[in-house]
Amino acid sequence: MKYKLLIFVSFCLTYSNAQFAPQVGYPGCLAINKDSSLFINWAKSCSVNRGWQNIADTILGKTDAGTEEMVAGMPGNGVVSLGDGGIATITFNQAIKNGPGYDFAVFENGFPFGNSSFFLELAFVEVSSDGIHFVRFNATSNTDTLHQIDQTIGIDASKIHNLAGKYIANYGTPFDLDEFLPLSNIDINHITHIRIIDVVGSIDNNFAQRDSRGYTINDPWPTPFASSGFDLDAIGVIHQIESTGIKNPQLNLLTNFKNPVNSNENIHLNFGNYQNEGTLKICDFMGSFVYETKKELGQQDLIYNISNIGVYVLMFESLDGIFKQKIIVKE
Repeated sequence: MKYKLLIFVSFCLTYSNAQFAPQVGYPGCLAINKDSSLFINWAKSCSVNRGWQNIADTILGKTDAGTEEMVAGMPGNGVVSLGDGGIATITFNQAIKNGPGYDFAVFENGFPFGNSSFFLELAFVEVSSDGIHFVRFNATSNTDTLHQIDQTIGIDASKIHNLAGKYIANYGTPFDLDEFLPLSNIDINHITHIRIIDVVGSIDNNFAQRDSRGYTINDPWPTPFASSGFDLDAIGVIHQIESTGIKNPQLNLLTNFKNPVNSNENIHLNFGNYQNEGTLKICDFMGSFVYETKKELGQQDLIYNISNIGVYVLMFESLDGIFKQKIIVKE
C-alpha cells in the first residue's frame, strides 16, 4: 500500500548495530537496480489471490489496486496490491536455476520519507519446481515489536533478511537458491514458480506472522485502503536454464581461477584452449560495471584487479555464450 497523504515523520535509523545489508544509499547495500545487466529475463505471468484491506476489519473488503498483468516485465508497468496475507504466484518463460551469487530479485515500491526513514511493506518468498510443492526462504526480522509500525514510522532495512520489500522502488531484493541445497523435494536448477505472500505486519498475536525463528514481523499495519499490503512490481531473473547458452564446453574452464581474491591483487584468468575472442566484464551487485576488457582472438590470459572489497559478478561474453561467476574480494 502506498497512501499519498502520509504524515511524514523523521524516524532515525541507526546502522551501527546493523545485522544485515542496509538500505539503498548506505555502504554494503545489496539491492540490485532494475537496469542492472545482471537481469536476463523477467516474470512472464502472475496470478493473485487478494487479501483483505484490513484483516481485523473485513467489512472494508479486499484490495483491488493494480492488475496481475502489471507484474510481467520490468518494473515501471504498475503494481498489484496483495492486501493482508494476499498471495501472488509468478511464472517465467524459462525455469530459474541456481547459479553463482543471487538468482532472482523481487521488486516492490517502497519509498523514503523524512530523514533516513523508509516506508517498506514486506512479503515472504517461496519457490517451487512444479507449482505444487513450495519451500520458503528463511526470513529474519529483528525490528522492535514493542510498538506497532504504522504509516508514519519507517523500517530499518538492516534488520531485515530474506523478505521481499526490503528495498525501495526500482531496487530488487535478491535471493539465492543456494539456501535450498540440502533439500531434495525441489530442484533448485529448475524453479518454475515463485510465490510472494504478504506479511500481515501486526504485532497483535491474533494476526501476527512470524519469521523463521518464530519472531513476530512488524511492518506498516493496518493500511486499510484499496492498495493495502505488499505491492508487487516485478521479478527479475539473473540465472535461468537457457540463460548462458554455452555452445563451447571449454568456457567452463573459466571456473579455474583464484576466488576469493585479495584487494588490489593482480588475478590471472586463464582460458586454456579456448581461442575465440570475447569481452570480460565485472560488475558490483548494484549492477555498476567496475572493470571491462577485451579478449583478442587466440589470447590465452587476462589480468584483472579490483581495489574495493565486496561481492562482484564476472561475466565473459562471446559468440559461444555468456559465462558468469561470483567473485569475492577480501582485505
